[in-house]
Amino acid sequence: MYGYYVSEYARPELLATPEWLAENLGRPGFGVLDMRWRPDGSGRRLYASGHVPGAMYVDWRTDLVEQDDDGEVLLMAGPQRLTETLNRAGIGNGMVAALYDDVGASYAARAWWTLRVYGLESARILVGGLDGWRALGQPVSTASELRPPTTFTPRLQPRLRLTASDVKVLLESPQVQIVDARTESEFAGHAGATRRLGHIPGALNVPAAATTEPRTGRFRSAEDLRDLLRRAGVNPRRRLIVYDSVGIGACKLAFALTLIGYDDISVYDGGWAEWGDRLDLPAEG
Repeated sequence: MYGYYVSEYARPELLATPEWLAENLGRPGFGVLDMRWRPDGSGRRLYASGHVPGAMYVDWRTDLVEQDDDGEVLLMAGPQRLTETLNRAGIGNGMVAALYDDVGASYAARAWWTLRVYGLESARILVGGLDGWRALGQPVSTASELRPPTTFTPRLQPRLRLTASDVKVLLESPQVQIVDARTESEFAGHAGATRRLGHIPGALNVPAAATTEPRTGRFRSAEDLRDLLRRAGVNPRRRLIVYDSVGIGACKLAFALTLIGYDDISVYDGGWAEWGDRLDLPAEG
């Protein structure tokens, strides 16, 4: 059903159709991660009430994040935490991981980017998330899943993940474009919760929410994504640095960019939660 949809992208192997996922469930070297999350902590209860058979639950907020001392800036988990999480979830070296959520791939994309930063390139995001799976009549399970022990060895790809210091150095580089994945109102300085409002100087605005269809949660067509980026002024020949507030939207936008063939993308991990609170860093808006 979704074959035509996936084939139009430059990197179709980054997506898992429900049909492809159904064919691969239970095969050696393959695992599924349920990335559904709620601020009230009910994501695990959602998982218990029904998930893709064999999927393991991962809470991005506790399993894939390290907090700063104040607990305001959410940084990507260090190698030890990431390794513990993947070994517990049954994802080891060389394996394929299918990721899904139920909010337009936002948390699945955060997991995808984290895995990529640590050298696992074979992760895919389920087209349409759990709703897309159910819409085709695929089964769900309420079982407590167990996975055989695995070994994951992190291989850090430092270019993919930047600090505030890295971004500051690159602000004036003509080879770099900075892209803000937050809402238009946050970008313009009309909303936010940091000491300063606005955006990083010179940044372009491409809201991450605009990359997926609200009704289905699927990523927009390759043509629509290219048009969205073109209208924002994004240059595919430059290195792109993407950020949002806490890394969710930034990773979703980075996935969409990679999906249509952009190949030099970095995520500023601390995002505006860090930059907006640091008065030593420049801001606009």
